[in-house]
Amino acid sequence: MQYVSRVPRPPLDGLIDDLYYLEGAPPYARLTLPPMPAALLIVNLGAPFRIRAGTETAEYADGCVVTMPTRALDFGYPPWTRSVGVHVKPWGLAPFLPMPAAELCDRPVTMEQVWGRAAVAGLRDRLAAAGGPHEMLTLLEEELARRLCETAGLGLVRRTCSVIAAAGGAVAIGDLSVAAGVSSTHLAQRFKELIGVTPKRLARAHRFAATVFAIDPAGPIDWGGLAGDAGYFDQAHFGHEFRAFTGLTPTRYVEVRRRFLREHPGHALDGWPLPAD
Repeated sequence: MQYVSRVPRPPLDGLIDDLYYLEGAPPYARLTLPPMPAALLIVNLGAPFRIRAGTETAEYADGCVVTMPTRALDFGYPPWTRSVGVHVKPWGLAPFLPMPAAELCDRPVTMEQVWGRAAVAGLRDRLAAAGGPHEMLTLLEEELARRLCETAGLGLVRRTCSVIAAAGGAVAIGDLSVAAGVSSTHLAQRFKELIGVTPKRLARAHRFAATVFAIDPAGPIDWGGLAGDAGYFDQAHFGHEFRAFTGLTPTRYVEVRRRFLREHPGHALDGWPLPAD
């Protein structure tokens, strides 16, 4: 599977972690993506893929937009997939959305629903005619730069998100509003408008992601120590959070991760997606 990525130029680098190109046969027909403190935009250039969010499953032919999720998403891939996409910082989609992010929370939508049919069709045509992955990423970056607009409250949300991220989610939510100089209600409203979730929910996602990335699936795991280092009350609290985010117990999660490592060592997608079949 071919995977090419790069960080965009300013000012997009303040909103986006990276732009990427993906093409090839997926390692599994279905992949589960546990939630993490990030958003996602995909422009699809191949056969449609499917996303199951909760009990709802939908097909995406032109691509999709996913604001920061609060639960795992199940991606169903065709035998060969091709797309360009953007891994977005939690607040980063807001300047490109025509609606509040809260309306899309755990509800992935098509690219057409966000940017309109004609605009998306034109972008996909330009991408399909490009000379290769790097030119495609440049075209996508130019499209994003053209659509970038001023967004009220973005500075406030971005600064607060940075505090949460720096602490790995281990922050007192009340202290955030005091440091920001606004009420907790105002801060929560801004977060829901621009990210789709409250500061508390974002902090939970950061803590969970930091904990998961600290796991070495190839070695022995001290679950009690891991839970304590992450600031969970106890191992039971840790297990409850793990199931809430992934639908799996911690031990089952490691079994699935080990399966991926065993069956597809060094794969471009290894690290976060899990086999769902």
